[in-house]
Amino acid sequence: MDNQLISWIISLITGALGGNIAGALMKNWSLGPVGNSIVGILGGGLGGQILGSLLGGGAGAPSLLGNVAESGIGGAVLMIIVGLIKNALAKGKTA
Repeated sequence: MDNQLISWIISLITGALGGNIAGALMKNWSLGPVGNSIVGILGGGLGGQILGSLLGGGAGAPSLLGNVAESGIGGAVLMIIVGLIKNALAKGKTA
């Protein structure tokens, strides 16, 4: 149980980091530090679970490095998707 909780906490933190790194690299799609963090946390939790199951995390406890990578990627990807949607909606309102 403790390992599961630690795994979730790591997923959420690295998801937030992934969202903020993606926001810093892609300023046009950034949601701001708070928005990037929130979306990154969601992406980290979901991405860590989805990528972990797709890449074979179900065979045993996923490694710490794998968990960090999966959650960081999930946070970054979801932040980019939400940023793209936000920009598309903003352009639609001004056109």
